[in-house]
Amino acid sequence: MSTDTPDDGDEPADRVEHVRVEDEMEQSYIDYAMSVIAGRALPDVRDGLKPVHRRILYAMHEDGITSGSGHRKSSSIVGTTMGDYHPHGDSAIYDALARMAQDFSMRAPLVDGQGNFGSIDGDPPAAMRYTEARMAPIAEELLDDIGKDTVDFSSNYDDRLTEP
Repeated sequence: MSTDTPDDGDEPADRVEHVRVEDEMEQSYIDYAMSVIAGRALPDVRDGLKPVHRRILYAMHEDGITSGSGHRKSSSIVGTTMGDYHPHGDSAIYDALARMAQDFSMRAPLVDGQGNFGSIDGDPPAAMRYTEARMAPIAEELLDDIGKDTVDFSSNYDDRLTEP
């Protein structure tokens, strides 16, 4: 007994579309890959930041880690960012934080780092427990009017907080 429409008492399907598994997998993978590229891998044209960079800076802003405050352990910044806004692993967050502190990687570093944040020769940064950071003055300019409805906010990954 084979039927193309379900008989579950609810609204019956108007039609069932037969699709080859290979075709569906290919299209679904392409859709997912494009979503990841557009949503995470490409910088936003409005501010030049990827979501991880924006989340790090916003977490620092929310914690008061500004250019006028003292440096804070990088592991603390990474933990706050991961716990509140970016649950994708600490190494990806720390790599992004370290890159924002490198004057050879960015024209205007957004993070004022203290400690070994790597070298132009490719030496990696020291472990996050050995480095400290705070926002650079130029990063504060990016966040200066954040409370004045200048950007849209959306819920974070667990709907506890909102983020730009």
